[in-house]
Amino acid sequence: MKAALELGRWVFLAPIGYLNAPRAMGKSLMPDPERAPLVRRAFEEYATGRFTKQQLLNQSRAWGLTNRRGRPLTSQAIGVLLRNQLYAGIVDVTEYGVRGKRGDFEPLISEDLFYRVQAVLSGRLSSTTPQQRAHPDFPLRAFVRCNSCGRGLTGSWSKGRSEYYAYYHCRPGCRAVNVTKAKLEGLFADELALLQPSPGYMWLVKESVLQIWKARKAAVRDELANADRVAKAIQEKLDRLDAAFLFERSIDIETYDRHAEKLREELTLARIDGHSGQLDELDVEGILAFAERVLPRAADLWVQASLEQRQRFQQLFVPDGIAFDGKGFVGTGVTAPAFSYLRPIESGNERLVGQTGIEPAWLASSHRRKLARR
Repeated sequence: MKAALELGRWVFLAPIGYLNAPRAMGKSLMPDPERAPLVRRAFEEYATGRFTKQQLLNQSRAWGLTNRRGRPLTSQAIGVLLRNQLYAGIVDVTEYGVRGKRGDFEPLISEDLFYRVQAVLSGRLSSTTPQQRAHPDFPLRAFVRCNSCGRGLTGSWSKGRSEYYAYYHCRPGCRAVNVTKAKLEGLFADELALLQPSPGYMWLVKESVLQIWKARKAAVRDELANADRVAKAIQEKLDRLDAAFLFERSIDIETYDRHAEKLREELTLARIDGHSGQLDELDVEGILAFAERVLPRAADLWVQASLEQRQRFQQLFVPDGIAFDGKGFVGTGVTAPAFSYLRPIESGNERLVGQTGIEPAWLASSHRRKLARR
């Protein structure tokens, strides 16, 4: 059995997406015509970082992906599926001492896609999935935090004399915040309405972001080249180790296994680092043009959006959430990440540009509020 595995033959029951092939075909596995496209789609969708494993599980059930018995996948099964190197054509069976052998069958996905998924799973590649923290009735739940105790607000319905009323309030043990849903969400919409960048400010944002994007792409190219060099160096060590064990007979099996295991782990991490460092090809100018249209309408779009869309807006404008003291939001106003691109730009001709007329409306308003408090 080990000899067959060393040759890349899969000698066990085929995983979801594959079928065990007849010997006459000359290969051990063949794609399942029904499930293989769905398994491939699951990898492609998860690699985008837009889904949690639970969301992907729900999606796969909606697509009709089932196990061999025709039953929907479980949460454990989807996790096992996403970590299975067999789909990338790699035979890896540690209990038989077989590691990283090229399979004799057609891969369902590329190695690039597999390692990108591993990067998302390990957290090395950031996910864009908004955290589903709220009931649809309370989109700001856990996103807005109490300024007194620092915990995220929760939401609930309270029964009045004749009807129910929705409130946001702090957690048990703190009574600093108890505000109606309408008031808190109205105040948040007012904050979003302050996002009205002037044409001069948006021009400065565009120029700065484009400069930083070009610099980042150059840095990423260097990082990927370094990751590739590290992976090749580790692979060369593995090849020399194989030669020492298989042909020169200069080391015993225990020494081989110990060093091979460590090197394969290092190789996997190097490949994950390489894929997690990759930048997607983006139309940055198009994205900035879209932002220029969206930012002045941020409040209206948030009010009209679904729960998931609202949470995405919130994550975009205030990634770390915002504090509320029972009467109003505390600290600086809403800060869209697009504006933060200007922070490293502290030298050069942009210093000559006056702040009046280019700063967004929320920034000027924030300054006015600070002056009023003094």
